[in-house]
Amino acid sequence: MYNAARYWIAGFLIALVAQAHAQITQKVVDIPTRPGVTQRMLVLSPPEAKAAVILIAGGHGGLQIFPNGSFNWGAGNFLVRTRQAFAEQGLMVAVIDAPSDRQSPPYLSGFRQTPEHAADLKAVIAWMREASKAPVWLVGTSRGTQSAAYVATALSGPEGPDGVVLTSTILVDNRGRPVPAMPLANIRVPVLVVHHEQDGCALCPFAKVPELMAKLENSPKKALLSFKGGESRGDACEAMAYHGFNGIDREVVPQIAEWILGR
Repeated sequence: MYNAARYWIAGFLIALVAQAHAQITQKVVDIPTRPGVTQRMLVLSPPEAKAAVILIAGGHGGLQIFPNGSFNWGAGNFLVRTRQAFAEQGLMVAVIDAPSDRQSPPYLSGFRQTPEHAADLKAVIAWMREASKAPVWLVGTSRGTQSAAYVATALSGPEGPDGVVLTSTILVDNRGRPVPAMPLANIRVPVLVVHHEQDGCALCPFAKVPELMAKLENSPKKALLSFKGGESRGDACEAMAYHGFNGIDREVVPQIAEWILGR
């Protein structure tokens, strides 16, 4: 009798998860940004979204999203692979590609801290705000934190995000400007920093996170979520290492969502 009840409860919970999954719709959207330029994104919409997140992948950022919603590159990136998990938390999700004029190498490399990139993200923020009728957050990982932080320093008020999440932040960068070197005092919205204490990427040493937190001096609310454990495989700066929260996705994403929804 006990086993029967246990299996019934397990089956019921599985059914609930499947139902929630089925209610999330997905579509590929192209919106105009700059003259002659469009921005493609994969949009996941749960019923009655409580907030919206724009997920910005790391690396070169050229996901090359196909019309069917699949990716030519980056499917394993932390934010790309967890897009459904974010939607299951009641968040409308947009996974952004490189814009139409950056669909070949170097894609977003060398472009993330430019007025053109800010213009593209401004258009995405406006579209998501209208579509969701909810606050819109920028969420970047690794090189994507350079996009999210830069845009948050460049755009404010109705044009800018309602909050920012920086995961596996670029804290050291010999090829460009790391996030702590940006004018972070310009950011006047909540900021959540998420970092793995064992991140082995030379660009993201956990020891430098306090410097980042100190420079978010004008953020009305800031916090650090640090994690340990999981599994680290391959290149220390890639998604299957601690850098990409490999093995602890289901622990990290709900805590990010909880913090966003608590603002």
